[in-house]
Amino acid sequence: MTPMLYVLKALHLIFAFTWFAALFYAPRLFIYQTEAKDKGGPESEKMIDQYKLMSKRLWKGIAWPSFILNLVFGLGILHPYFSSMPMWLIVKLILIALLIGYHHLLHFTFKALQKDIYRYSSDKLRAINEVATFFLFAIVFLGVMKTLINFTYFSVGMIVLIVLLYVGVVMYKKKRKAN
Repeated sequence: MTPMLYVLKALHLIFAFTWFAALFYAPRLFIYQTEAKDKGGPESEKMIDQYKLMSKRLWKGIAWPSFILNLVFGLGILHPYFSSMPMWLIVKLILIALLIGYHHLLHFTFKALQKDIYRYSSDKLRAINEVATFFLFAIVFLGVMKTLINFTYFSVGMIVLIVLLYVGVVMYKKKRKAN
């Protein structure tokens, strides 16, 4: 691997981290804004305005730039694989394409919330918030384990992760309703 490829790989990882930070935090802000709207009253308007500002700064200042730079540097490190792509990389690229779709779902949610259009309840947003966790686990395991991964075990592991995330969301919802 050439020194430049190492630099591209490092930059790709740095912007992957910042992109995921935004993908984890943005839905939290959306949840808080939705819950502030549900409370009503003059204090909630101030909170909503603050969450809109925070979301705007996060989305435009971190999420989009990180996404674009991560994509650029990721494409830069792909060139050694152009002649023949291993199966792990094909699966990883499919997951990344789905993650980009998730990014756009959050973008449309952000745009709607900026216009005071509330399409999702806070409970639904909590479930949406866990999607990034799945992608983080799947993409990191594929990137690190590469050819060591048995795709049957990988698939079963990801299904188990999805079930655990779902159970966690349901248990948290029950706990919130009990309080």
